[in-house]
Amino acid sequence: MKFDILTLFPEMFVGPFDASIIKRGRDKQLIDIALHNIRDYATDKHQVTDDTPYGGGAGMVMKVEPMAACIEAVKTLQPASRVVMTSPQGRRLTHAVASELAVLPGLIIICGRYEGIDERIRELYIEEDISLGDFVLSGGEIAAMTIVDAVTRLIPGVLGSEESALTDSFCDGLLEYPQYTRPTDFRGLKVPEILLSGNHALIRKWRRRESLRRTRALRPDLLAGFELNKEDRKLLAELEREDDTTFG
Repeated sequence: MKFDILTLFPEMFVGPFDASIIKRGRDKQLIDIALHNIRDYATDKHQVTDDTPYGGGAGMVMKVEPMAACIEAVKTLQPASRVVMTSPQGRRLTHAVASELAVLPGLIIICGRYEGIDERIRELYIEEDISLGDFVLSGGEIAAMTIVDAVTRLIPGVLGSEESALTDSFCDGLLEYPQYTRPTDFRGLKVPEILLSGNHALIRKWRRRESLRRTRALRPDLLAGFELNKEDRKLLAELEREDDTTFG
């Protein structure tokens, strides 16, 4: 998969893209990342890429000409890639959205800055806005890194184990169950006996129960839209009875 990132600060990506899962994907040639400096497409000698907003107001707005030239140059090379913009007004990045993006041939990610971009860029080129949440960052670079990371780990072959992506939080709509490794006893806190039993059926059931317990306690909003199967309903009923016993 090809990621083309359009930014005013390409140096911000040097560390995050040269380590961990993203580096592994690049080394395996499963992903390709190209950074494009929008300033390179400005035509004046000072490479100005922003200007004051029409109508007045605080801050600066990213100019249309250099951004349009940069997008068109990249789109010519990657015509099948989807053009997205990092923006707080966009669709919230979720596991489902990342899964949808992971099957595309490529993404052209535009990193916003200042008070935003000239709206004509959105009208002419942007196919989708993507947001990390209801807050504002100094620029779209960190959001772009997050999108690349979330999508990369879903590309087959990137992770050491394909099962890792399948058991992550949100993969099936629930939070992940608790994880443990050696030692079995740390300062009096012991690994649940069932995980040491070797009984895979019981371990699977325990993990599902704990996943439901954690989701119910920390993100009940996820359960509201989750399609429960017969076992899930039974496990949730058990958890509710435990609560009644504890607080009754």
